[in-house]
Amino acid sequence: MSAATFLITEIGQAHDGSLGILHSYIDAVASTGVDAIKFQTHIAEAESSAAEPFRVNFSYEDATRYDYWHRMSFSPEQWRGIKQHCDEVGLEFMSSPFSQAAVDLLEELDIKRYKIASGEVNNFLMLEKIARTGKPIILSSGMSSLEELDAAVQFLQAFGNDLSVLQCTTSYPTPPERLGLNVMGVLQARYPELKVGLSEHSGKIYTGIAAVAMGAEILEFHAVFDRRIFGPDATSSLTIDEIAELVRGVRFVETALRHPIDKDDLQPYQGLKKIFEKTLAVNKDLAVGHHLTFDDLETKKPAGQGLPATAFREVIGKPLRQAKRRYDFLKEEDL
Repeated sequence: MSAATFLITEIGQAHDGSLGILHSYIDAVASTGVDAIKFQTHIAEAESSAAEPFRVNFSYEDATRYDYWHRMSFSPEQWRGIKQHCDEVGLEFMSSPFSQAAVDLLEELDIKRYKIASGEVNNFLMLEKIARTGKPIILSSGMSSLEELDAAVQFLQAFGNDLSVLQCTTSYPTPPERLGLNVMGVLQARYPELKVGLSEHSGKIYTGIAAVAMGAEILEFHAVFDRRIFGPDATSSLTIDEIAELVRGVRFVETALRHPIDKDDLQPYQGLKKIFEKTLAVNKDLAVGHHLTFDDLETKKPAGQGLPATAFREVIGKPLRQAKRRYDFLKEEDL
């Protein structure tokens, strides 16, 4: 493992349309040690219609999904302020577009890379618009078969962009049985030239740590201040404190992976081996000439006080040259 896992905290709709809450997420996430904070850029008129159904009909104030996207949107000036705030606290600003118009807006903000949401993998019109920017692309595969993913990867590779693919299960929250951690291996074998990672919605820190241990180079997860809060993704998200703990866990695992151990190199244990390993001893008073049996033997710390514990079979049946007291060490010259 050479590079650190790229960690993306997804805010999504956790701000519930409040610019103030969104900015408070930026400050909170900046304290966790992640690399990037990701939003979603929704322009209701460009991406939706009154016919779009709710994924989860949770809203008390939006009659339609279109109304919800409209309430979730921000003006270009507000987006500039969001991007500036991210820059100031050292977080890479990311946002998934859901329309051509959203791509234009993000280009005005000079976004560094694009994350394609699972539902947009087959939106080749938008994929081409993004690919024409020449910027890196992270492709999430939550609702794609391998055949569909192959088509999208092949389509994007023709443009020459730096491309990554994430295993993702579109289920909120995702139970362990549906995480599909094995799919990362499938993707690594299928696209050996691409970076592979995980975009997940389990609401558990174990998932990301396991993914990194299995070779994920990118990890994305949702954030929320409290899982009891209103919103479609709250139960699928990590709290700020959990994200900080996840970051510590990921970096710990990365350090371990970067330092493989030679099991035959015992140099670090020489001192401990002398302390913890044992020497043969006798467990009762024994007279000169007694022939040692298995039941006469004990082992005692430290090592190096006589015959090693590994030699016990070699002493069985041999007569003693001198008497031994109970729990005396057994030396070669005693036999």
